[in-house]
Amino acid sequence: MSETGTSVVNLSVTMAKNQDRVKALEARSGVKLHECYQCGKCTAGCPMAESMDTMPRQIIRFLQLGMLDEALASKSPWVCATCHTCTARCPHEVKICDIMEAVRQEADRAGIHPVRRARLFTKDFLTPLRLFGRSHELSMTILYNVTSGRLTQNFTYLPAMLKGSKLKIIPERIKERGAVKKIMENCERETRS
Repeated sequence: MSETGTSVVNLSVTMAKNQDRVKALEARSGVKLHECYQCGKCTAGCPMAESMDTMPRQIIRFLQLGMLDEALASKSPWVCATCHTCTARCPHEVKICDIMEAVRQEADRAGIHPVRRARLFTKDFLTPLRLFGRSHELSMTILYNVTSGRLTQNFTYLPAMLKGSKLKIIPERIKERGAVKKIMENCERETRS
């Protein structure tokens, strides 16, 4: 620790220690981290930046410097809306959403969940896909409310949404549910490797 209370990081040691893990993350995401030259356009255009603890360009910089633990501990990859505004604004077309997803998956594998509800939402969003082959908002919302412990969240909107036919009570099932399930299993297997 320095006198100002900030920690000192030996980048040579950090980069050497995490080089293989960062390279693997880079390969999984398909993003070439060296192409980011820290212009900040991704952060300037990010609609979720206000809710992030570490800006998108900083996540990239952490990875460039081998500071993987800092990137994994950040809430930002979990807050990322994957809207691709960052990629659209990037002069080098660095696919920041892809690296954010890779960081989120790596954090999940390591058991690091800085935003617990974001992980729950993703899991609960996928459950109706497995069951019905397509999304079913009512099932997903009920499941999320139960698993997050917020049983009555958004409950006041339910009558109006049912009345306006915005929500279907009974989920529709597609014919090829097995094919969707296989695709999901392949994706999950791929993210684990």
